[in-house]
Amino acid sequence: MQAMIINFLAFQAGWFACVLGGASGWPWLGVGVVAAVVALHVFQSPEASQELRLVAAAAVIGTTWDSTLAATGILIYPSGQLASMLAPVWIVALWMGFATSLNVSLRWLKGRWALAMLLGGVAGPMSFWAGSRLGAVRFADPLLSLGVLSAGWALLMPLLLWVADRCDGWVEPVPGERERRAGRERSSSD
Repeated sequence: MQAMIINFLAFQAGWFACVLGGASGWPWLGVGVVAAVVALHVFQSPEASQELRLVAAAAVIGTTWDSTLAATGILIYPSGQLASMLAPVWIVALWMGFATSLNVSLRWLKGRWALAMLLGGVAGPMSFWAGSRLGAVRFADPLLSLGVLSAGWALLMPLLLWVADRCDGWVEPVPGERERRAGRERSSSD
């Protein structure tokens, strides 16, 4: 229970640092805080390499998604973009920070795909709406932006939980589990 509380609070600290840093023109502030959150998370994890894989996968998925929204003009960011068609660095950090919650404080959501879709479709846009109220992001068309975010997060949340299940560094593997995981990965790449 203590790990869940620490995980939840660490993610919240990262979220606020990223959003307030992005809103204030200090996008690297959030990146630094999330780097500390990820380091703490990985240090505490029984299988650090699995959690690092999850964080990297979430960074790729999130960067692709949010860069698409930035490139199409659905989301407008005031700071932190290295190029106008890319997601800002603080958003990429947010995705990495969010990944740290998937196998700990959001573990209860694994395998509950309909609930994950519903939660993603509601909480994802709410997070962006809160970020917009703080000045970290603007919506070209609020209704369209929130609708696209809702649809995207309804798909992304189950996807991220699926990836988290395959990169779960918080469950001590049973004897032979590492070998079974490696075998699954080899067979899926063939």
